[in-house]
Amino acid sequence: MSDPSLLAVLTLQQVEFDRCVGRGPKYPWGGLYGGQIVAQALVAASATVTATVTADFECHSLRAYFIRRGDHELPVDYEVDRIRDGRSFCTRRVVARQGGRALLNLEASYAVPEHSDDITTVTLPVGLPTPEDLPQTSWSPYFERAFVPSTAIDGAQRSGAGRATAWLRATTDLSDRPDLWAAALVYLSDDLPTDAVVRAHPLADEPHEVLEQVLFSASLDHSVWFHRPVRPDHWHVHDLTCQTFVAGRGLSSGHLFDRDGRHVATIAQEVLLRDRRRQ
Repeated sequence: MSDPSLLAVLTLQQVEFDRCVGRGPKYPWGGLYGGQIVAQALVAASATVTATVTADFECHSLRAYFIRRGDHELPVDYEVDRIRDGRSFCTRRVVARQGGRALLNLEASYAVPEHSDDITTVTLPVGLPTPEDLPQTSWSPYFERAFVPSTAIDGAQRSGAGRATAWLRATTDLSDRPDLWAAALVYLSDDLPTDAVVRAHPLADEPHEVLEQVLFSASLDHSVWFHRPVRPDHWHVHDLTCQTFVAGRGLSSGHLFDRDGRHVATIAQEVLLRDRRRQ
């Protein structure tokens, strides 16, 4: 894939009524990026909701399990199971496959927006530097990223350890594609969870080049809850910590805020970390 546009990544080819095909670029580490597969699976699921349900449903949560590493040289098949079409909620299941082998299993739930009280219980960390005042460190042409230094974060505001906080935004203008906003946010949301777990690990103080050599990491699952409308091509703070680490697995969770301080989403991910020297 040569088009450096997130829109290109999130555009799937429909080959059957409940089956789509997507592709991905070559990433720096080889293989495919987990956030891409989850995002494409959500696009495939949402297409079936739009096609069959007359009400204005929106995805409010998803859970995905990573099964195998993907190959950027092969297309990814997304098979959608329309589990339920209700009046208030719809449920979809998507299996992503390459060469007949499952890469990912996703379940997504959709709801019709309804009126209720709007209560916020978590808030944007105070006194954060703006993304314009921070160095850019993104590894991808699809999004910009600016890490917030740990010295600029009030540690008393969050539980857990290994805090990782950064501003992220998609580099593609998605103003005329609201149907892709949730999927684009999902793409970005897979970037920081591993950082939080690594920062909580006993080897966290080792130089970066040492960590790359001795730590094997893999995302095991990924969950997102959408709370309020979001524009992923605008800057958002991703604020994550590691809640526990046991049996080689660390649970990372956190919140996403827009520049106005609205809590737009919550994410959680279990990350596998192995010290290669102990194997």
